[in-house]
Amino acid sequence: MKLSLSLLTALLLSPLAALHAASGPALKPPNILWLIAEDACPDFGCYGNTAARTPNIDRLARESRLYRNAFSTAPVCSASRSAFMTGVFQTRFGASNHRSHRTAAHPRPPGVRLLPERLREAGYFTANIRELPPELGFKGTGKTDWNFFQTGKEFDSANWSDLKARAPFYAQINFTESHRVYHRAATNPTDPAAVNLPPYLADDPVIRDDWAAYLDSLAALDAKVGAVLDLLRRDGLAENTVVFFFADHGREDFRGKYYSYEQGFRVPLLVRWPALLPPDSVSDALVSLLDVHATTLALAGAPAEGLDGAPMFGLGAKPRDYVFGARDRIDDTPDRVRTVRDARFKLIRNFEPERPCLQRMAYAEVSNPTYNRMRRLYAEGKLNAVQRKFMAASRAPEELYDLQTDPFELRNLAADPRHRATLDRLRAVLAAWLKDTRDESAAPEDPVELDAQLKNLEKIVAGHRQNLGPTGLLESVSGAPEKKD
Repeated sequence: MKLSLSLLTALLLSPLAALHAASGPALKPPNILWLIAEDACPDFGCYGNTAARTPNIDRLARESRLYRNAFSTAPVCSASRSAFMTGVFQTRFGASNHRSHRTAAHPRPPGVRLLPERLREAGYFTANIRELPPELGFKGTGKTDWNFFQTGKEFDSANWSDLKARAPFYAQINFTESHRVYHRAATNPTDPAAVNLPPYLADDPVIRDDWAAYLDSLAALDAKVGAVLDLLRRDGLAENTVVFFFADHGREDFRGKYYSYEQGFRVPLLVRWPALLPPDSVSDALVSLLDVHATTLALAGAPAEGLDGAPMFGLGAKPRDYVFGARDRIDDTPDRVRTVRDARFKLIRNFEPERPCLQRMAYAEVSNPTYNRMRRLYAEGKLNAVQRKFMAASRAPEELYDLQTDPFELRNLAADPRHRATLDRLRAVLAAWLKDTRDESAAPEDPVELDAQLKNLEKIVAGHRQNLGPTGLLESVSGAPEKKD
């Protein structure tokens, strides 16, 4: 059905529930599909990465609104997913420590609700897709990974075949390709020489090969996303399905996943709604993944009380002045860091500045060859001044960066008197956010539960070591600064 300009305007500016009442049965509530990648920054062709081979995601971008400034609330999966699936900051209800609170002693607090629960009450069929048509040759991971104990029915289905007859539906498909350990493409692999390394990484063959493997993993992700989009068209669902494509947090780079720099928090975000959002459009607005949750509820006409996000477009949209992030204990590596960012400047507050920049982390030791390669190069005196920054034995309590002139966050301006007004403003905003969210993750953890988590981590790490075998992927080195806990 072709929509007039006046109707398009009304659709964009009116809540969906009112539209249904005014327009009658011809307008159906849209289906909603989340395509969730893991551990990926905006490193696709549509974001300007010439080394990326992502034709399907690039095609989706041409049909979508592309968001240039979208961010997770945490640089690790369980904390980020706990937030964007409930619509509230993970720090608000003690869900900020990685792989924590999985026992019955830690149910979700009253009022903190899962997205599919709210959508089900609005008449939506919900699915976390694992089973796809066999001809596609792959399945969804079904990943949840929340830092709270879940009871009750999470989703109505795990099968794609259930969707066509159950509209309106909300479905999500999780893809693991861009999560480490990366795999090189069997045919036409990315040329390591074509990779553009960020300045904080040494130009080293091991690091170039690792980065090329990341781009190969994005290409594998792209193929699966393309297959799902084709399936959506084949089943006649594309016209009335809003598609969101994003990642749970940034890539596992040397200063990405686990850390509070842009590479840990910045994510791709594409939103395709054929009837309404202009195709091939771009937004520079600040967006949190909490806003994806709020926008989804708004599209469904579902109640949205108690959220920390707001719709990104339409009536009720609230442009953000700031986005916030939090990093807490990740497995065997404690740390507490909070961030606030506006359109230009970013403040990082390190609550434990005595800890080194690059702490030892058991999981990363068996999954990320760049960590140990950079340690070895540091011990051999082969890193330049910029690359040595992240090898420091301690950190400044505050880090202030001008992202317009310093996108890689290499020049800390916190002590620069010319930026005192900006520092004071962001300090005040961050302090107000900490007070508003109560920041429950600052409380000490139960030592018995923590010990159980670390024992489980030992099993995970042992499994990784066994799977890797004698590949030479990781190096054990000494000489890099570190602090024992």
